[in-house]
Amino acid sequence: MTDEEILAEFRAADALLEGHFILSSGLRSPRYLQCARVLMDGARAERLARALAAKLPAEIRDSIDAVVSPAMGGVIIGHEMGRALGKPAMFVERPDGAFHLRRGFSLKPGERVLMVEDVVTTGLSSKEAIAAIEEAGGKVIAEASLVDRSGGAVDLGVPFVPLIRIDVPTYDANDLPAELAAIPAIKPGSRAA
Repeated sequence: MTDEEILAEFRAADALLEGHFILSSGLRSPRYLQCARVLMDGARAERLARALAAKLPAEIRDSIDAVVSPAMGGVIIGHEMGRALGKPAMFVERPDGAFHLRRGFSLKPGERVLMVEDVVTTGLSSKEAIAAIEEAGGKVIAEASLVDRSGGAVDLGVPFVPLIRIDVPTYDANDLPAELAAIPAIKPGSRAA
């Protein structure tokens, strides 16, 4: 898929939003990609996951034992990536503020994991999820995401393969441009800032 085809999927789902958004990182942005909306259509989710799986280098794709994603945002795309790759998919969640495998999910020692996210901005959630996966015995060999909002700057300590990179400015809440400060901020994500 080309970048324009990917963005067309977001537009068709009314998932490319404009306004004043508070990101999970606490940063502010004039644009937001609501991955939950783009993934709510099963056929669209499958197309995007297959396109993302196809972008993985063969040596990574052929080495994956399992797919793990962080709840909530990564659950659907993680499941679809597991299906596209023919691998089991599970997720980590934060019952006490820190990520853990629960619900009977487990990893064998050294099991090679592809970590899958919906959107990466600062990489904080990804790094926390990677640490939880490794604490559970897995070895994260790469991360994939639908969207890289980091401007290509994020370093997760493993190869990172996004379906699309989107350069959308982000701002500290105390350093907003006037046009953004004039709009009420909303928090569309799943995690408290």
